[in-house]
Amino acid sequence: QVQLVESGGGSVLAGESLTLSCAASGRSFSKSGMAWFRQAPGKEREFVAGISWTWSGTITDHSDSVKDRFNISRDDEKNTVDLQMSNLQPEDTAIYYCAGRLSSGIPRTENYKWWGQGIQVTVSA
Repeated sequence: QVQLVESGGGSVLAGESLTLSCAASGRSFSKSGMAWFRQAPGKEREFVAGISWTWSGTITDHSDSVKDRFNISRDDEKNTVDLQMSNLQPEDTAIYYCAGRLSSGIPRTENYKWWGQGIQVTVSA
């Protein structure tokens, strides 16, 4: 059974940093795409960042709203994916979800097979 478990969420003040971690079990994601999505209250879930193996090497993608502040990385030995978030702003408040694909690639749509339960990040002004 494949499971994705997020950790590292919490409440911070604007300008502070947090690192989210997603621990995968049940299969290796070293050759698969993984991503972070988020859903703010009253809004649709949106793509935040993704990372994937490709024949040409590892690729990453970050949404425009976070690309200068967030960084996604992975540890294939630990089967984890981290999201380092800096200079957090109140608009980053959301439930953050880890997602994994059956294959490589990091679509910005919800075309991912496995999802974590989500973890709350709250940023106060």
